[in-house]
Amino acid sequence: MTAGTTGVRATARIVARDDGRGGTSLPVLEGDGPLALRRTRGSGAEARVMLVGAMSGPLGGDHFAVEAGVESGARLCVGSSAATIALPGQAKGEARYDVRLTVADGGELRWLPEQLISVRGSDLHVTSHVDLGATARLVLREEQVLGRTGEEPGRLCSRLVVRVAGRTVLDQELACGPGAPGGWDGPAVLAGHRAVGQIVVVRPEFADSPVAARVLGEWAAVVPLAGPAALVTAVAPDALRLRRVLDEALASVG
Repeated sequence: MTAGTTGVRATARIVARDDGRGGTSLPVLEGDGPLALRRTRGSGAEARVMLVGAMSGPLGGDHFAVEAGVESGARLCVGSSAATIALPGQAKGEARYDVRLTVADGGELRWLPEQLISVRGSDLHVTSHVDLGATARLVLREEQVLGRTGEEPGRLCSRLVVRVAGRTVLDQELACGPGAPGGWDGPAVLAGHRAVGQIVVVRPEFADSPVAARVLGEWAAVVPLAGPAALVTAVAPDALRLRRVLDEALASVG
């Protein structure tokens, strides 16, 4: 970790590997500064890791990064112990949070962090890049909450890119809050809701049996992607209802 007038720089790294005994080992589990990693009890062949925020942030000027690699035959689930809260800081400029995930053929990753909350006066840019082998499996959840109770949001820009076997199946960006392009809170985007989320599911069997596009209740929809993948998108009035909607949508995908 490094710190200075331009904010804190911190990186956390995880590598999951098939241990040859029906389980998953973690030869690399390195937290840094505000990004602490803890291995918790897994289930079956899956290793589980919790990302624990050891400091507040990201604040203005901070740059956090998390890198996770899942090798062939390994299974990994990554969660977080609490929501990530983007806060204004003394340092000028936006904060950055970069996530880079790789899953080899035959590997499986469940990326299930808690919500990201954009606090009034904050300015956060989040990027998530996921590279998967042709037979890799993925469940990735993102949830963003615009402001705390009764509070206007900060500026939040989030980009998610997913590639399977070198082919891009999803590349989308959402910007909300002060300074974002007009219409982000209009009927075509959030429609006045304060919580937005998505789940990406990648499974080899989707190549032959793609998920059918459909609307799920009032606030969610499922669409197939151009590859062995499906995307669930949802909006909701608050974080609790967003999680409920996403959980129900994931169950419907199977």
